[in-house]
Amino acid sequence: MDTKIIIGAVIAVIAIIGIGAFALGGGNTQHAPDELVTCVAAHGEEPEFGFDPMHGWGYHDSGTEPLIQSTLLKRDVNNNFVNDLATNYTISSDYKEYTVNIRDDVKFTDGNKLTAKDVAFSYNKAKELGEGADLTSMKEAKAEGDNKVVFTLNKSDSTFINKLTDVGIVPEANYKEDSYGQHPIGSGPYKLVQWDKGQQFILEKNPDYYGKEPYFKKITNLFLDPDAAYAAVKKGTVDIAEVPVAYANETVKGYHMEYFDSIDVRGISLPTQNNTGKIISKDNLTYGNNVTGDPAVREALNMGINRTKLVQGTLNGFGNVSYNGVASQLPWAYQSTFTDGNVSQAKQILANAGWKDTNGDGIVDKNGKPASFSIYYNSKATERQAIAVAVAEQAKEIGIDIKPVGGSWDDIDPVKFQEGVVWGFGSADPYEIEHQYDSRVAGEGYDNPEILNDSAVDTLIDQAMTQDLNSSYSTWSQAAQKANSNYPFLWIGTMDYTYFVSDSLNISNSTHLIYPHGGDIWGNIYDWKRIDTNSTKNK
Repeated sequence: MDTKIIIGAVIAVIAIIGIGAFALGGGNTQHAPDELVTCVAAHGEEPEFGFDPMHGWGYHDSGTEPLIQSTLLKRDVNNNFVNDLATNYTISSDYKEYTVNIRDDVKFTDGNKLTAKDVAFSYNKAKELGEGADLTSMKEAKAEGDNKVVFTLNKSDSTFINKLTDVGIVPEANYKEDSYGQHPIGSGPYKLVQWDKGQQFILEKNPDYYGKEPYFKKITNLFLDPDAAYAAVKKGTVDIAEVPVAYANETVKGYHMEYFDSIDVRGISLPTQNNTGKIISKDNLTYGNNVTGDPAVREALNMGINRTKLVQGTLNGFGNVSYNGVASQLPWAYQSTFTDGNVSQAKQILANAGWKDTNGDGIVDKNGKPASFSIYYNSKATERQAIAVAVAEQAKEIGIDIKPVGGSWDDIDPVKFQEGVVWGFGSADPYEIEHQYDSRVAGEGYDNPEILNDSAVDTLIDQAMTQDLNSSYSTWSQAAQKANSNYPFLWIGTMDYTYFVSDSLNISNSTHLIYPHGGDIWGNIYDWKRIDTNSTKNK
C-alpha cells in the first residue's frame, strides 16, 4: 500500500476524533491584536505535573523556551550560547567545575528577588528528580553569596555548559513539589494566569521581566492533537498551529505555511545482542533479539532500505535523509559512505551469512529460524506508524519479515530492548551520543536501547568529555561513526516542522533557533509581532 495513503487513512480517523475534542473544548472566536491563540506541540501537550521545570517543563533535548521561568543561558539563531540570567561564566581546565555569575536585578513574579540560592536549589532538585535535563555528571550546585553559583561535577564533562540552558529556575522559598506546577512562580517573559486542564493554558506578559519585552501581552495555547489543530485552522480560531507533514501542502485562506528544518531524527533501533534470557537489572527486562542480533541482518537492512522513498512517502518530502542519526546542522555531523536502496547487495549480505529462503515463502531463514521480528511505534505519532509500515514493506523485498506494532509507551517499554522501536532523537548537546551508544548506560531508561557493547565507542566518549567543547566535536563524530559501523540503528531521516501561521503575524523565520527533538517555536517569541491588526476580527 502506498505510504501516503496509509498516512491519510490514519489522519482521517484521528482528525474526526480531534475535531470532536476541539468542539468540546470550545474556542475564542475573537481576540485583540496583541493576543495569540496557538496550538503547538512543544507546549501543546498538557504537562502531567504542570508547569514545573523540576518535572521537565520547558525541556526538550537541550533547552527550549520555558516562557514562565528563566534559564542561565540561552541559544541564539547560530546555536551559540548567550546570557539570560548569567552575566558571565568560567570553566576549570579539567571541566569539573563551572562558575556562573548571575544578574542582580531579577525578581520572581511573587515580588521576591532571584538569587544564586534559587539557582543552586533548582539544579539540585532537578538532579534529584531526574525528569528533565541530564545532570548525572553534576555532583552539586552551591551558591556563593547572592550572585555566584558553583557547579561541581563528579567527572570531567565539557558538555555541561549545555545544561546551563536546560533548567528553568524556581524559587527555593516557595517551591512545593506537589503544587508548584499548578501555580508556578517564575521570572520569565510570561506568567501563568489560567490552566483549564484538558483544554488550554493562558499566559500573560510579566511586567517585571528584565529582558527584551515581547509584543504579545497574552498567549492562549490549546491542548489539541495536531489534526484537531488543523481543523481549528480551517475554522479560523487559532493564529498558529503545528500540523502533520501530511497537511503541509494544504492551503487555507488567511494562513501561510512556515517550514522549519530540524535536528529531530527518526530511526529504528536494532538490538545488537542475541536474546539469551539475560535481564537488565534496573528495569527487570530481558534484552536481545536472535534475528537482529546477527550483524548481517542489521547491515542488510541498512543497505537495502531506500531512505529517499521513505522520506518522500512517510514525511511527505518534508525532511532530509539520514544514514547515521547526526543531523547535518550539528558540528559533529559526518558523511556516511554507503548507498542505500540496493536490494541485490542486501540479499547477498544475507546469503553470505547463511540466510536462505528454504521454503520458498520469500522470507530467508537460518538454522530453522525465519528472519522475522517486530517494530514498535508510538501510535500517537502518525509519521512513526508510517515509517514502521513502509520499512516493513521494503524489508520484504530483501527477504526480511517485519511486523509493525502500534501502542503506547506503556506497551513499548517492556519490549524496547528486544524488538525494533521507532525512536526520535535530536539534541544540540553532543552528550546525546553517550545516551545512544555508551555500553555503560545500556538499558537504563531509554538509553542505548540497542544494547550496543563496543569499548572503542566508550573510550572515544570519555576522551571527548575531557576536551574543549569545540575541539571535542571531531571526537564525538568519531564515536558516532564507530558506533554506526555496528549498524545498531536503521536511521531514516530528520523531519521538518510545519506550521499554519496567520497572515496577520510575522514570527521572524530568520531568527528561529535550531529545532531539537520536540521542537521549539517559542524560542524567538521576543521577535514576533502582529503586522495586520484588522485580521484578528475573524479569529
